Amino acid sequence: MKKEDKKKILFVCLGNICRSPSAEGIMLDLLQKKGLTDQFIIDSAGTNGYHNGDLPDPRMRKHAAMRGFDLVHRSRQVKTEDFYDFDMIIGMDDGNISKLQELSPSTEETKKIHKMVDFLVKKEATYIPDPYYGGADGFELVMDLLEDACEGLIAHVAQEKE
Repeated sequence: MKKEDKKKILFVCLGNICRSPSAEGIMLDLLQKKGLTDQFIIDSAGTNGYHNGDLPDPRMRKHAAMRGFDLVHRSRQVKTEDFYDFDMIIGMDDGNISKLQELSPSTEETKKIHKMVDFLVKKEATYIPDPYYGGADGFELVMDLLEDACEGLIAHVAQEKE
């Protein structure tokens, strides 16, 4: 499949060390298990560059590993080209969405911005909470929500193709 035929999805949170690299890792794992890896390009980024080049937070990597996900993404900041390179740009909370809308280079590109919670199937939430300043329960909640939303996102993309 040619690169331009693949569905390109960018997950975005604040620092790109907890939620968005977890969404990226979960999505890649699910796509591999479903034999769909060749149909997608998946990446993640942050609205700020505090952690550029860093691996995901060690606590996030630990909680992901307990579920079989290997988070190896290196943090990077969202850039203007992302709005042209990706089909969907998915923010984790309202702050991320607002910042993405500010960064969007055009009204057309703004249409690519979505909320991760819009793809939840089994769980309910109004945003994916940032677990950075909390304890283990917060990381587990984020993993629960992201696993559900990634499944819903795959189903959403499959429906779009029909």
